[in-house]
Amino acid sequence: MRVLLVEDEAGLAETVRRGLEHEGFHVEIAGNGVDGLWMATEFDFDVIVLDIMMPGLSGYEVLRGIRAGDVSTPVLMLTAKNGALDEADALDMGADNYLTKPFSFVVLIARIRALMRRQSPQQREILTVGDLALDPSQRSVRRGGVELSLTPREFGLLEFLMRNPGTVVSKSEILRNVWDSHYDGPDNVVAVYIRYLRSKIDIPFDRTTLKTHRGVGYQLAD
Repeated sequence: MRVLLVEDEAGLAETVRRGLEHEGFHVEIAGNGVDGLWMATEFDFDVIVLDIMMPGLSGYEVLRGIRAGDVSTPVLMLTAKNGALDEADALDMGADNYLTKPFSFVVLIARIRALMRRQSPQQREILTVGDLALDPSQRSVRRGGVELSLTPREFGLLEFLMRNPGTVVSKSEILRNVWDSHYDGPDNVVAVYIRYLRSKIDIPFDRTTLKTHRGVGYQLAD
């Protein structure tokens, strides 16, 4: 699931990004309203988390530009303000939910997932490779109708591979998109999680969907 976080407080943005990525989300950050508006209208995201109080373009202006550009991506507004009028303004402009700082990270995650569940079946994106199906909004994976249980990191890894079906992706690409472009942990972490994932999506079903190309990368193909 791809999340755009538009937040000018660098420390808060980094904290939220790390927390969301730990839950299996892929997060892009825009540090100001101008960049946020451009990214929101140029790229596809599942949810936009948008701060209101920012230099340049405010969150209200960004939201207005998003909706004027016919972008229907769910928007969750973040602000240090606290008042019914601020919330009403955001909702009237097209926001889907509203969260006041300081906020509970647990509540943030719950509201993001709630926004995804509100989308109609026609709007929801279902990723498929053969009989393997992944629903980013419902956080569910099925193989041949059998529901699979994945950890957040395994889910994020599978989602990235399913968004690139048939493509051999390198370890560095996986680390950048599923972990963190600044990741400095063990070198074998990708190989370890590939084994975890293979033990859940392939081995029990006698399949070889997830393939290793030694020295090159990994490929998910039917």
